[in-house]
Amino acid sequence: MGSIDRYIFRTTLASFALVLVSLTGVIWITQALRGIDLMTSQGQTILTFLGITSLVIPALILIISPIALMIAISHTLNKLATDSEIIVMNAAGFSPFRLFYPFFYATCVVALLVAFISAYLAPDGMRRIKQWDAEITADVLTNVLQPGRFAQLDKNLTIRIRERLPGGILAGIFIDDRRDPNERVSIVAEHGDVVKNENGTFLVLRDGNLQRFELGKRDPALVTFVSNAFDMSKFGNQGHDVTLGIRERYLWELFSPSEDDPVYKAVPGQFWSELHDRLMAPLYPFAFAALTFAFLGAPRTTRQSRNFSIGGSVVAVFGLRMAGFACSVMAVKSPAAAAVQYAMLVAAIGAGMWLIVGGIVVEPPAGLMEAINRSNARIARLFGRPAAA
Repeated sequence: MGSIDRYIFRTTLASFALVLVSLTGVIWITQALRGIDLMTSQGQTILTFLGITSLVIPALILIISPIALMIAISHTLNKLATDSEIIVMNAAGFSPFRLFYPFFYATCVVALLVAFISAYLAPDGMRRIKQWDAEITADVLTNVLQPGRFAQLDKNLTIRIRERLPGGILAGIFIDDRRDPNERVSIVAEHGDVVKNENGTFLVLRDGNLQRFELGKRDPALVTFVSNAFDMSKFGNQGHDVTLGIRERYLWELFSPSEDDPVYKAVPGQFWSELHDRLMAPLYPFAFAALTFAFLGAPRTTRQSRNFSIGGSVVAVFGLRMAGFACSVMAVKSPAAAAVQYAMLVAAIGAGMWLIVGGIVVEPPAGLMEAINRSNARIARLFGRPAAA
């Protein structure tokens, strides 16, 4: 790879990284705001909230990466054209196909990233989200214990909390424990929090008092405490099983699903549709790169407009992506839709490479440009201004 190739390669990847981080950050924030109730209603900490919401980032990168690559290639080519570098390289003997080399190398890097995320990282993040969510949902201390309600965890055990404070702190705790037939224990505490360790799950009560009514005694025993641990291990349900959905399966699990898998038995079409989506994910960067370069990579002078080429590349890329989404939906019931999607990708890559190798400049038809010029002239006369040449 020569110095020019390295320069274009670095510029493209740097632009790709900037666009990818920006778009992913914006979309991640919009997705994360939907889960804000995880902290407010269930009393989770900010670290738990950020941990769960950040696990969706690989899935976002999987979709955004080809689009970010298209924007990066467009930016790099526009920069080279504005500085007349494409004209100089063309005059020095660089054909459009030769100029495509560094963009192809950058596309290979993006395709490898997409393949790794598609096969392992994205499903791993999704299954971690599901497991984490199941643990929170199964935890009685975050779901059954609702502020202002008396929760009967056992036949003879009742707990009430007044409110949840930031950081998972419980305020105004009342416990009525009658599980021992020989005594009744009532506990009132100002605050408390949940502690989980290898010994189990405990509700650590702080600044409260305990009244013990023993059978055969008239007066209760009153104990004031600064800290007291109440065992809640029986109600933690730590061994909650999670059924993995299709998007939580690794690529190799989609290749050979078990015949006894209940999800596979219920929706086999979705399994194969997801498998084809994963296999085609690394092909989209090549299709997007070929189409974008085909529209914008030809040498032009600074006087020639690039607006049509930019608009044409955007329409071609987003049209291909939308058609791909439609085929993915239809592939659930019709396997032929997956074949159509493969054909579209191969056709897009082939058409782009044909334009690049042939050095064909994609320009609007002359009739269209004349119609636009006539329209501009009429608008100029309507407003009493001379039309631009």
